[in-house]
Amino acid sequence: MKLSGQAGWLEAATLPVAEDADLEIVATEEPQDGHHGKLVFHPQTHVVGLGCSRGCSLEELDDLLQKGLEQANISIGAVAAFASIDLKADEVAMNKLAARYNKPFRLFTAEELNEHKERLQNPSDVVFAEVGCYGVSEGSALAGVGSIGTLVLEKQKTANATVAIAKASAPINHEKIGRARGRLHVIGIGPGQEAWRTPEASSWLAEADEVVGYGLYLDLVSSLIRGKQRHAFPLGAEEERVRFALERAGQGHNVALVCSGDSGVYAMGALVFELLDRPQENGGVSDAARRVEVASAPGISAMIALSNRIGAPLGHDFCAISLSDLLTPWETIQQRLEGAAIGDFVIGFYNPVSKRRRTQLAWAREKLLEHRPENTPVILGSNIGREDEAISTTTLKDLKVDDVDMLTTVIVGCSQTRLGGDGQSLHFVYTPRGYAKKIDAPTKETETVA
Repeated sequence: MKLSGQAGWLEAATLPVAEDADLEIVATEEPQDGHHGKLVFHPQTHVVGLGCSRGCSLEELDDLLQKGLEQANISIGAVAAFASIDLKADEVAMNKLAARYNKPFRLFTAEELNEHKERLQNPSDVVFAEVGCYGVSEGSALAGVGSIGTLVLEKQKTANATVAIAKASAPINHEKIGRARGRLHVIGIGPGQEAWRTPEASSWLAEADEVVGYGLYLDLVSSLIRGKQRHAFPLGAEEERVRFALERAGQGHNVALVCSGDSGVYAMGALVFELLDRPQENGGVSDAARRVEVASAPGISAMIALSNRIGAPLGHDFCAISLSDLLTPWETIQQRLEGAAIGDFVIGFYNPVSKRRRTQLAWAREKLLEHRPENTPVILGSNIGREDEAISTTTLKDLKVDDVDMLTTVIVGCSQTRLGGDGQSLHFVYTPRGYAKKIDAPTKETETVA
């Protein structure tokens, strides 16, 4: 085997080497094409510093990158990371560029970039006035390669973008430079049963550096979060929980915010986006937290889980209503419930009662009885999908508040919902969607002409 270029680890390996060998390994930072007899290895010794105006297009930034690499005679394979100032953590073009080339995107503060201001080829007072450092692309490239690294391509620019490239004296471990863009994954774990948790939710939990959530929910996924930094919050501390998760992500951590059921159904998802949407001076989160990547993993909600356990009561139009007036005025809940009653929707009730609140479910029962039959099926379920699962059925007339606690999900059928089966081995509830019209319709062969 023939060895070309400088690669210490290859030279130290016990490989048979001969100058006239048919097979060749080339270690180079320059662009070269390999083939079946030639393996090209690019030591990742370079960092590309990026800068751009807000809203710069991916293509403009990428075109400038390609021209810069060509000018410096450097292969994209020799690039260990892209880097920029932390104010650009959420810049779409930069994140898409990193994803396009499967490169880490690392971030530095203005103070960290200013440590290299004496090494800049193109310092700018205008840039300093705007972002607090004298150069973004050159400063980021130099910060990435360290104090003994060198700038091999000074700042190149277009109308909206800048690129600079620096080289380190040895291959770079990207995790040792700057920080990553923070990530918050809002994860619905379903009712807690592993078989009902989506592969995406499990994957995100396994990837997270830190997990945040109500202690019980964290216990339900304990097998996936062993060894991770765990931040457990009590019931009632929802705002503190979400705010903490966002701020930790804003510091560059990969954070999982754990919710039961689906994160967007009476859970933390809405609060995450509400805090992101509020101005910082009016109860919102910090600027750094606003720049994190946020994504949600769906989960099976309590209402969906209960419906599937008992049959298909949600087989036709339905709605969900929370009876808790802690955050929503009772008058508003009454209006929504009356509308659902008039519209003859199947209704899934969340938070039906609490220790201090016992009258809302009773009021709902009486209001629904004004619009649907007394024998309308009602399903009560708690701890669905867990060891202590409990499901029972009753009727709207016989529904008792004392049979319901704060952990119970209640589904009230509409006028068309049916209780089926023999009541013993076969027992189910369903809401027909209207197929009876087809089933009961006479066939063409039996139709008679008047």
